[in-house]
Amino acid sequence: MGFVRDYAMYMAIFGVFGSSWFGWAQEKPRESWRKYLGIASVFSLLVGLVGIYLSVTNWHERSVLSEAGVFKNYLIFVYVEFFVAGIGAFLLIKKKRKDYVSPWVAFIVGIHFIWLKSIFQDSSLYLLAILLVAVSVISVFLSKKLNVVNSAITGIGAGIVLFCFAILGFIRFILA
Repeated sequence: MGFVRDYAMYMAIFGVFGSSWFGWAQEKPRESWRKYLGIASVFSLLVGLVGIYLSVTNWHERSVLSEAGVFKNYLIFVYVEFFVAGIGAFLLIKKKRKDYVSPWVAFIVGIHFIWLKSIFQDSSLYLLAILLVAVSVISVFLSKKLNVVNSAITGIGAGIVLFCFAILGFIRFILA
């Protein structure tokens, strides 16, 4: 992949969603973590906002999504992801297992990057998928050990992974 606009969008999307995950981690973390989660959320959001700015100012550049039919396939993957994550979250809440919603969502988000690799022709999305799936699984066990809700660990893990990929997007943007 050599599309500068797409690297800027990586910054925007991964930065903003990283901030969202750090926000979700603030559901019921240890009190001493709150300040750091807030700081991480702000930094991730700032990277996302820079990515939005760079995306807008480079909108004239080519994007892999400009190729015929690619944007349609991208939307299908995203809609399927939202649908599956939403149905799973609904069922978990209905079965009174709402503490598993954040790991479930992180798992589905991770899995969707496997399919997005074929859209963006970017092998780093496999690594992103593996890391997010690992966060979703590890968080269930680690949260019990640390005696915090799953969303605290899932949010921290997913936030860190997405923030790092937003920074990677910035590096790739500069090098493109």
